[in-house]
Amino acid sequence: MTSNCLSDLHSTASGFSQIAWLYDKNKGDFFEKMPVSFYVWFDANMAAPLGAVLDLLEDNLNDIVFDHISPNIKSILQKNDFLKHFGFDGCVDIYNTTIQYQKMKPDDGRYFHQYVAAQFLNRAELPTMSEGLRKKMTEAMLELFVNAQIHSETKHIYTCGQFFPKRHTIEFCIADTGIGFKEKFFRRFEKTISAVDAIRWAVQDRNTTKVGIPGGIGLALLSEFVKLNQGKLQIVSGDGYYQYDSQGEKTEKLTKPFPGTAVNVAFRTDDNSNYALVSETNAADLF
Repeated sequence: MTSNCLSDLHSTASGFSQIAWLYDKNKGDFFEKMPVSFYVWFDANMAAPLGAVLDLLEDNLNDIVFDHISPNIKSILQKNDFLKHFGFDGCVDIYNTTIQYQKMKPDDGRYFHQYVAAQFLNRAELPTMSEGLRKKMTEAMLELFVNAQIHSETKHIYTCGQFFPKRHTIEFCIADTGIGFKEKFFRRFEKTISAVDAIRWAVQDRNTTKVGIPGGIGLALLSEFVKLNQGKLQIVSGDGYYQYDSQGEKTEKLTKPFPGTAVNVAFRTDDNSNYALVSETNAADLF
């Protein structure tokens, strides 16, 4: 079998499309030796959606084999422990730029809360936030985990991140292999809409498909923060791609669907602003 080549894998629509292509190309294979190659560049936070896809392919009893990994890519994927899941040794991250790759069960919410606070939201590189805002940001990230936990029907939830000093950004991605935004919307409202429209609906404040459970502020809070910080929020679900940043919304339809959902956030680290909630007790009053 020819190798599945992933090249110059950035946190972009093109990067997510490559991972979706990898899954679509191989999803019908069983008991195969499945070679994968990495060339040029790999944004380490993209290990989360890639890990989700490789797990699905391994569920079909395929054997994932990395037949070529560029040295710089291998180094970063050893530092964040991604390659440990495929039999490689780890590597010490002496510069402390990685946010460790994790594969968690849906009932690991308490561990996720500790992990995202320690490895992401408490990092010194982030813009200054009040304790109230930092708590709400942690809750917003936890809501993403809970969404996957409650009704995505995923077996595992995958996370990873990376600090990019030269870009002055820190990125964090959470992915699952669940039913996706479009199917969630249909099951809740019995109405068919596109994957992009389902994502657009979900990012609006207090919109939620959870019956009888408060929610819907997580993505709205993250959207507001990345706009002020000039960062970025990306959501991929099925064939829908959504990006929100200081320039507004950008959407497109992917050629091949991603088998689940991935949410990626990027914060600018060269932002000298001090952020706080208008009211530390009212989650609807932001900054």
